[in-house]
Amino acid sequence: MQTHKQVIFWELLAVRCQRGDVKAFRELVDAWERPLLYYIRRLLGQRDIEWDVLQEVWMRVFRGIGSLREPRTLPIWLYRIARRSAMRYLREQYSEPALEQNVSDLDAIEVEIDERLHFAPEDAQQVHQALSRLPLPFREVLTLHFLEEMPVQDVAEVIGIPPGTVKSRLFHAKRALRDLLQKVEKP
Repeated sequence: MQTHKQVIFWELLAVRCQRGDVKAFRELVDAWERPLLYYIRRLLGQRDIEWDVLQEVWMRVFRGIGSLREPRTLPIWLYRIARRSAMRYLREQYSEPALEQNVSDLDAIEVEIDERLHFAPEDAQQVHQALSRLPLPFREVLTLHFLEEMPVQDVAEVIGIPPGTVKSRLFHAKRALRDLLQKVEKP
Protein backbone atom coordinates (compact mmCIF):
# COMPACT_ATOMS: atom_id res chain seq x y z
CA MET A 1 0.00 0.00 0.00
CA GLN A 2 1.39 3.37 -0.97
CA THR A 3 1.72 6.06 1.63
CA HIS A 4 0.59 9.63 1.03
CA LYS A 5 4.25 10.60 0.79
CA GLN A 6 4.86 8.03 -1.96
CA VAL A 7 1.82 9.19 -3.92
CA ILE A 8 3.13 12.76 -3.86
CA PHE A 9 6.64 11.62 -4.80
CA TRP A 10 5.33 9.63 -7.82
CA GLU A 11 3.16 12.56 -8.86
CA LEU A 12 6.10 14.99 -8.74
CA LEU A 13 8.34 12.54 -10.55
CA ALA A 14 5.73 12.13 -13.31
CA VAL A 15 5.44 15.91 -13.68
CA ARG A 16 9.22 16.25 -13.88
CA CYS A 17 9.31 13.57 -16.57
CA GLN A 18 6.54 15.32 -18.47
CA ARG A 19 8.64 18.47 -18.49
CA GLY A 20 11.51 16.62 -20.11
CA ASP A 21 13.75 16.19 -17.07
CA VAL A 22 16.14 13.39 -18.11
CA LYS A 23 17.30 12.86 -14.52
CA ALA A 24 13.68 12.32 -13.46
CA PHE A 25 13.18 9.71 -16.16
CA ARG A 26 16.31 7.90 -14.93
CA GLU A 27 14.86 7.99 -11.38
CA LEU A 28 11.62 6.58 -12.74
CA VAL A 29 13.42 3.69 -14.43
CA ASP A 30 15.55 3.02 -11.34
CA ALA A 31 12.50 2.96 -9.06
CA TRP A 32 10.19 0.89 -11.28
CA GLU A 33 12.45 -1.44 -13.24
CA ARG A 34 12.43 -4.28 -10.71
CA PRO A 35 8.69 -4.20 -9.86
CA LEU A 36 7.71 -4.03 -13.53
CA LEU A 37 10.16 -6.76 -14.50
CA TYR A 38 8.77 -8.99 -11.76
CA TYR A 39 5.21 -8.33 -12.92
CA ILE A 40 6.11 -9.05 -16.55
CA ARG A 41 7.81 -12.30 -15.52
CA ARG A 42 4.67 -13.38 -13.68
CA LEU A 43 2.56 -12.66 -16.77
CA LEU A 44 4.86 -14.36 -19.24
CA GLY A 45 5.67 -17.36 -17.09
CA GLN A 46 9.09 -18.93 -17.51
CA ARG A 47 10.43 -17.16 -20.60
CA ASP A 48 13.64 -15.39 -21.53
CA ILE A 49 11.87 -12.51 -23.25
CA GLU A 50 10.94 -10.37 -20.22
CA TRP A 51 13.83 -7.92 -20.72
CA ASP A 52 12.71 -7.28 -24.31
CA VAL A 53 9.15 -6.67 -23.12
CA LEU A 54 10.43 -4.37 -20.37
CA GLN A 55 12.44 -2.41 -22.93
CA GLU A 56 9.25 -1.99 -24.97
CA VAL A 57 7.52 -0.75 -21.80
CA TRP A 58 10.17 1.92 -21.23
CA MET A 59 9.94 3.03 -24.85
CA ARG A 60 6.18 3.43 -24.51
CA VAL A 61 6.54 5.22 -21.19
CA PHE A 62 9.12 7.62 -22.63
CA ARG A 63 6.93 8.40 -25.65
CA GLY A 64 3.68 8.57 -23.69
CA ILE A 65 4.55 10.26 -20.38
CA GLY A 66 3.33 13.57 -21.74
CA SER A 67 -0.14 12.11 -22.25
CA LEU A 68 -0.49 11.03 -18.62
CA ARG A 69 -3.41 13.20 -17.50
CA GLU A 70 -3.33 12.35 -13.81
CA PRO A 71 0.31 12.21 -12.63
CA ARG A 72 -0.75 10.73 -9.29
CA THR A 73 -1.88 7.58 -11.14
CA LEU A 74 1.67 6.93 -12.37
CA PRO A 75 1.96 3.42 -10.81
CA ILE A 76 -1.34 2.26 -12.34
CA TRP A 77 -0.36 3.75 -15.69
CA LEU A 78 3.03 1.97 -15.62
CA TYR A 79 1.45 -1.40 -14.80
CA ARG A 80 -1.14 -0.94 -17.55
CA ILE A 81 1.62 -0.34 -20.08
CA ALA A 82 3.53 -3.38 -18.79
CA ARG A 83 0.40 -5.51 -19.01
CA ARG A 84 -0.41 -4.40 -22.54
CA SER A 85 3.16 -5.06 -23.67
CA ALA A 86 3.21 -8.53 -22.11
CA MET A 87 -0.21 -9.38 -23.55
CA ARG A 88 0.89 -8.16 -26.97
CA TYR A 89 3.84 -10.54 -26.78
CA LEU A 90 1.64 -13.44 -25.64
CA ARG A 91 -0.87 -12.78 -28.44
CA GLU A 92 1.93 -12.88 -30.97
CA GLN A 93 3.18 -16.17 -29.55
CA TYR A 94 -0.19 -17.86 -29.26
CA SER A 95 -2.82 -17.14 -31.82
CA GLU A 96 -5.32 -19.40 -30.05
CA PRO A 97 -7.86 -17.91 -27.58
CA ALA A 98 -7.10 -20.64 -25.02
CA LEU A 99 -4.44 -18.41 -23.40
CA GLU A 100 -6.77 -16.77 -20.90
CA GLN A 101 -8.01 -20.19 -19.75
CA ASN A 102 -11.64 -20.27 -18.90
CA VAL A 103 -12.01 -18.42 -15.63
CA SER A 104 -15.22 -16.63 -16.57
CA ASP A 105 -17.28 -19.02 -14.42
CA LEU A 106 -15.11 -18.16 -11.44
CA ASP A 107 -15.30 -14.44 -12.15
CA ALA A 108 -19.07 -14.47 -11.75
CA ILE A 109 -18.80 -15.28 -8.04
CA GLU A 110 -18.32 -12.31 -5.75
CA VAL A 111 -16.70 -13.24 -2.46
CA GLU A 112 -15.06 -11.62 0.52
CA ILE A 113 -11.37 -12.45 0.77
CA ASP A 114 -8.84 -12.59 3.54
CA GLU A 115 -6.30 -9.87 2.75
CA ARG A 116 -3.30 -11.86 4.00
CA LEU A 117 -1.49 -14.80 2.52
CA HIS A 118 0.27 -16.76 5.23
CA PHE A 119 3.65 -17.96 4.00
CA ALA A 120 7.00 -17.98 5.75
CA PRO A 121 9.94 -16.25 4.02
CA GLU A 122 11.64 -19.62 3.52
CA ASP A 123 8.64 -20.69 1.40
CA ALA A 124 9.30 -17.97 -1.19
CA GLN A 125 10.83 -20.24 -3.83
CA GLN A 126 7.97 -22.73 -3.58
CA VAL A 127 5.42 -19.92 -3.74
CA HIS A 128 7.03 -18.44 -6.87
CA GLN A 129 7.20 -21.86 -8.55
CA ALA A 130 3.57 -22.59 -7.71
CA LEU A 131 2.57 -19.11 -8.84
CA SER A 132 4.12 -19.76 -12.26
CA ARG A 133 1.85 -22.83 -12.64
CA LEU A 134 -1.38 -20.88 -12.09
CA PRO A 135 -3.50 -19.62 -14.99
CA LEU A 136 -2.53 -16.14 -16.17
CA PRO A 137 -5.57 -14.31 -14.68
CA PHE A 138 -4.79 -15.79 -11.26
CA ARG A 139 -1.04 -15.03 -11.45
CA GLU A 140 -1.80 -11.48 -12.43
CA VAL A 141 -4.15 -10.60 -9.56
CA LEU A 142 -1.98 -12.32 -6.95
CA THR A 143 1.13 -10.54 -8.21
CA LEU A 144 -0.44 -7.10 -8.24
CA HIS A 145 -2.43 -7.36 -5.03
CA PHE A 146 -0.15 -9.27 -2.70
CA LEU A 147 3.34 -8.97 -4.12
CA GLU A 148 3.06 -5.40 -5.45
CA GLU A 149 0.69 -4.43 -2.59
CA MET A 150 -1.91 -2.77 -4.81
CA PRO A 151 -5.41 -2.20 -3.47
CA VAL A 152 -8.20 -4.12 -5.22
CA GLN A 153 -9.47 -0.93 -6.91
CA ASP A 154 -6.04 -0.25 -8.45
CA VAL A 155 -5.70 -3.86 -9.61
CA ALA A 156 -9.10 -3.51 -11.29
CA GLU A 157 -7.93 -0.36 -13.08
CA VAL A 158 -4.69 -1.98 -14.28
CA ILE A 159 -6.43 -5.09 -15.61
CA GLY A 160 -9.58 -3.35 -16.79
CA ILE A 161 -12.11 -5.47 -14.88
CA PRO A 162 -14.57 -4.67 -12.06
CA PRO A 163 -13.31 -4.78 -8.44
CA GLY A 164 -15.74 -7.62 -7.68
CA THR A 165 -14.10 -9.71 -10.39
CA VAL A 166 -10.68 -8.97 -8.89
CA LYS A 167 -11.94 -10.15 -5.49
CA SER A 168 -13.35 -13.30 -7.03
CA ARG A 169 -10.12 -14.05 -8.88
CA LEU A 170 -8.11 -13.40 -5.73
CA PHE A 171 -10.26 -15.82 -3.77
CA HIS A 172 -9.95 -18.58 -6.35
CA ALA A 173 -6.28 -17.85 -7.05
CA LYS A 174 -5.41 -18.14 -3.36
CA ARG A 175 -7.25 -21.44 -3.19
CA ALA A 176 -5.45 -22.74 -6.31
CA LEU A 177 -2.08 -21.56 -4.97
CA ARG A 178 -2.71 -23.27 -1.63
CA ASP A 179 -3.67 -26.50 -3.41
CA LEU A 180 -0.47 -26.41 -5.46
CA LEU A 181 1.65 -25.74 -2.38
CA GLN A 182 -0.02 -28.56 -0.46
CA LYS A 183 0.78 -30.97 -3.31
CA VAL A 184 4.44 -29.89 -3.12
CA GLU A 185 4.53 -30.48 0.67
CA LYS A 186 3.16 -34.02 0.42
CA PRO A 187 5.84 -36.62 -0.40
